[in-house]
Amino acid sequence: MAKAFISARTTPHGTSSFSMLGADTAITGNIQASADLHVDGSVDGDIACNALVQGEGSEITGAVRAESVRIAGLVRGSVAAREVVILKTARIEGDVAYDALTIEQGARLEGRLSPNGGQMPPAIARLPHAEPELILPAAAE
Repeated sequence: MAKAFISARTTPHGTSSFSMLGADTAITGNIQASADLHVDGSVDGDIACNALVQGEGSEITGAVRAESVRIAGLVRGSVAAREVVILKTARIEGDVAYDALTIEQGARLEGRLSPNGGQMPPAIARLPHAEPELILPAAAE
């Protein structure tokens, strides 16, 4: 059994700015953090945090939801974030919803990409819905 080691750096006000799960850490269960999270070990569960940085040898099995995500390891599950960076060592088996996306050459993705977090942009959503029309040219007389 891997020992769980979570370290956190604190700011002068006493709030944690990031937490780290070491390479020898294996977590089973969901993780929710208001701070940034760096994962080098394995997580079997959903992750919700401000920003996620995943190490190259890391494995996440579950959904990831954050403001920003930087993926370098294996993710088996969906990823939803405003900013997503998929590094060349990353493998994702699931859908990715994003506002801004960067994918390095060599990264592997088996899933769908959904811009704007899978939502329709507000400007398009406000447009009136028009029925499609078929217009035929007038017959020559």
